[in-house]
Amino acid sequence: MSWFLISLHIGVMALALVHALVYKRDHRAALGWVGMIVLFPIAGPLLYFIFGINRIRSVARHFSGHYLPFLHFGYERADRHYVVNASDIESSLPAIMRVGKRVTHEPVSSGNCIELLYNGEAFFPRIVTAIDNAKQSVLLSSYLFSGRGIGKDVIQAMARAVNRGVTVRVIIDGTGALYSGKTALSGLRKAGVEVAEFMPLSLIPPSFGINLRNHRKIAIIDGDTAFFGGINIDSRHMVDDPNNRHKTKDVHFLATGPVVQSLQKVFQRDWWMVTRQELQGLPSPREEDGSGSVCCRVIDDGPDENLDALAMTLLGVFSAAQESITIMTPYFLPNRELLSALQSASLRGVKVQVVIPQRSNLRFVDWATRNMLWELILWDVEVYAQPPPFAHTKLLTIDGNYVMAGSANMDSRSLRLNFELGVEMHDKTLAELVSDHIQQTIAVSRRFTLSELDGRPIHYRLRDAFFWLFSSYL
Repeated sequence: MSWFLISLHIGVMALALVHALVYKRDHRAALGWVGMIVLFPIAGPLLYFIFGINRIRSVARHFSGHYLPFLHFGYERADRHYVVNASDIESSLPAIMRVGKRVTHEPVSSGNCIELLYNGEAFFPRIVTAIDNAKQSVLLSSYLFSGRGIGKDVIQAMARAVNRGVTVRVIIDGTGALYSGKTALSGLRKAGVEVAEFMPLSLIPPSFGINLRNHRKIAIIDGDTAFFGGINIDSRHMVDDPNNRHKTKDVHFLATGPVVQSLQKVFQRDWWMVTRQELQGLPSPREEDGSGSVCCRVIDDGPDENLDALAMTLLGVFSAAQESITIMTPYFLPNRELLSALQSASLRGVKVQVVIPQRSNLRFVDWATRNMLWELILWDVEVYAQPPPFAHTKLLTIDGNYVMAGSANMDSRSLRLNFELGVEMHDKTLAELVSDHIQQTIAVSRRFTLSELDGRPIHYRLRDAFFWLFSSYL
């Protein structure tokens, strides 16, 4: 029996060691797991196979139709089936827009018109009107979709579209649907809408992919009008409503032009992932599209073959910044690489400003954030806490001509675990509008100081540090 246990330990230890050495990207994590595997017979390799292997990407790839062998020892990285040479880069693009080209291999589309929609008061009337005017198709994806309040108005508009013969398809995240008790799902189905639930949690068959969430918020009408940004289909974004107890500010974007087709392709891919149905015969943009001034690129990001697309783009554009970087985000827990990029930019003389909520809807994220802010403030990065109501806004501007917006937060959950969307926009006028919005917020916000953070009572510092340990999953 003892020889059997020794042989078993040697076998599983060797397998675990090979996996840890080949697969782990962080040498500190690899060294820690190697020590546990060697020093703790049976238990060490067992703990590694349970907790040390990141199965997120394997599950995501399987879900998206890219299957891996049972014993897979590949690297945890994005798939890049192409080589980009200098000649492949549009020479007319500024350096900051070449980054996304190298990361995604997707070209920039010119001639787009982009309009900012502030909060639900601006967004919901426009999308209801667009659905009412739809002639061929309505495609919508949302993390949250409430069946009550303003969500009911959107469902009724979709019901009217279905009655006119318009094809209406909706993707709702399986976890996000739970927030509203799945009332939207039943309401949409009763209205004749084709609804797909993105990885719903279930016991039979077992499905517990709580980390694989579709966090995108996009809508495409007739292939020529699109909405994207951070606003969910939920009444909490109606900030002027005095009866709204959970007011949530946000900015959404309305787009026309070639970028609409790029957003439509993202929806098509998500629909196939959920239903395994290819969407055929979707409308093409109108001939008059292409008259705008904004250059755009859509960045499709997720824990599958698009792993790290947004994170690598952010690293590149932070490094390309020459004058200013301004970030507005509801949750701010950047990884070590992004943190270093912001510190480096500040050291180069770039003015770096970060705007976060004084209090978000996730207090443990706020606490974890407080634990790491000193690392930026020490190197002259300006960090501001904006007053209530809670701002769910996700905006980035650089050097007065570059904007990135979409669904991703500046944290590991968005940049490593979720299916997210980012849209790069290059236009001076648009950048000024976005920058003005952020600067108006900064004017009424409170700036964090190093003495304030250092002066926190020890029990607060311990609390904040404890939640910071879980930054990769918050």
